[in-house]
Amino acid sequence: MASNRTFTMIKPDAVRNGHIGAILEQITVSGFKIVALKMTQLTIKDAESFYAIHKERPFYGELVAYMTSGAIVAAILEKENAVEDFRTLVGATNPEDAAEGTIRKKYATSLTENAIHGSDSDDNAAIESAFHFSFREQF
Repeated sequence: MASNRTFTMIKPDAVRNGHIGAILEQITVSGFKIVALKMTQLTIKDAESFYAIHKERPFYGELVAYMTSGAIVAAILEKENAVEDFRTLVGATNPEDAAEGTIRKKYATSLTENAIHGSDSDDNAAIESAFHFSFREQF
């Protein structure tokens, strides 16, 4: 059975470029309910832990540096079929390949600075949500 929750992060580039409000509006207009929300900044240790799955990849160091370069906005979203629907809303990782109207097509500046993260599975949504939010921060 599919989960009704997913996790997202508005990444440092989109925060720096002033897109928080527009992105959150697109998320809510698309039928997602925000059940947890915070602005924070990842430490190097946080980013290394969160992206540990990519540790052996050549882009890992660059990813950690980028994700610790500024504030992020973390959120847990709720909607039926949340993970799949949110990944559709976010669009392809490379904004050049993203469908018109998707968040990455509108707000990402490159493959590296791609504006937003969305969980890729129900299991990862639960893990990522718990990484950023305690139970008492989820509504």
